[in-house]
Amino acid sequence: MTTIKAVLFDMDGVLIEAKDWHYEALNQSLALFGYEINRHEHLTSYDGLPTKTKLQKLTLEQGLPETLHSFINEMKQHYTISMIQRYCRPRFNHEYALSRLKAEGYKLAVGSNSIRMTVELMMEYAKLSHYFDFMLTNQDVKKSKPDPEMYLTAMARLGLQPEECIIVEDNEHGIRAALASGGHLLAVKEVSDVTYDAIKSKITEIETADNTTPAHSLNFPSGNEPQRLAG
Repeated sequence: MTTIKAVLFDMDGVLIEAKDWHYEALNQSLALFGYEINRHEHLTSYDGLPTKTKLQKLTLEQGLPETLHSFINEMKQHYTISMIQRYCRPRFNHEYALSRLKAEGYKLAVGSNSIRMTVELMMEYAKLSHYFDFMLTNQDVKKSKPDPEMYLTAMARLGLQPEECIIVEDNEHGIRAALASGGHLLAVKEVSDVTYDAIKSKITEIETADNTTPAHSLNFPSGNEPQRLAG
């Protein structure tokens, strides 16, 4: 029987409702030079990607000069920090979930496509930092999500096999990374879905199944977006 020993969390859209903060901060920076990522492009193509990857896509798709990447990225981080300080607050359901899971002996980690400064600042303002064994960012891996390197790195650091880990994700790029890692997937639509009961229910489902199917063997139903998958 499979035994789950760790829960790995994405950050944006899972623990922190920051997807719009990143979107708005980047667009504020792009607007200085007359560029924009519209809402449809954000939701279907850009959501969940590191800022550097977004800027590379904009260069290919909209002709954004590469010489502007560094300045735009710097301004985007400035605007993001301002939004974190203004909007990021603790959520009871997350503090309760993480405290219960940690007390029950589960290993906990974050794997985010954001830079370390942003991750640490958000976790500090959300009062969640002390629950995690460690936090991985896009600066800790060679390939960001949708590549599975971040989750494989977390599993290796914990000394666990993929089947011993459950990954909580919300967007297409993160979900593909989770699936490719071989861990078990709990897909959520928004931060309010991340509760102790939801996580424990998924763990129980995995551990009591007669034939547990690891995430890497799952396929998306035809015509369904990954973020709409049930856990």
